[in-house]
Amino acid sequence: MSEALDAALRLVRAQAALVRRFDARLSGLHGVSLADFTLLLRLGQAPGGRMRRVDLAEALGLTASGVTRGLAPLERIGLVSREPDARDARVAYAALTGTGRRRLAEMLATAEETAAELFTGPAWPAADVASLAGLLTRLGGTGLSGS
Repeated sequence: MSEALDAALRLVRAQAALVRRFDARLSGLHGVSLADFTLLLRLGQAPGGRMRRVDLAEALGLTASGVTRGLAPLERIGLVSREPDARDARVAYAALTGTGRRRLAEMLATAEETAAELFTGPAWPAADVASLAGLLTRLGGTGLSGS
């Protein structure tokens, strides 16, 4: 097996393990998945806590219909609302509600704790974590800032 394929398969397995760990913590404490959290986080970083759905899809690397499917349960539980554009009826915004903002702050604390558990200690010096973040960015990964 080539080193490139081996590296790719290791990355896929590591990603699956990370998703499972974050899903377990976020679901157990907040009733949301990692995918829900990343969607809410992007909204929370947007000016006014709202984004056009098409822009949200692009920021998350999803299709517009994927974002719509992801937003639906968050709307049902009151974390996100749908806002029409006053000038263009074809445009819809996804916006964090007040409850969504408060819950996102709690979720962010849980995600920070989970990440710290993963990347703290002698096995993960800060320089290695920064190096890993840089390598993942080269593969198209985005972090908290969206870049």
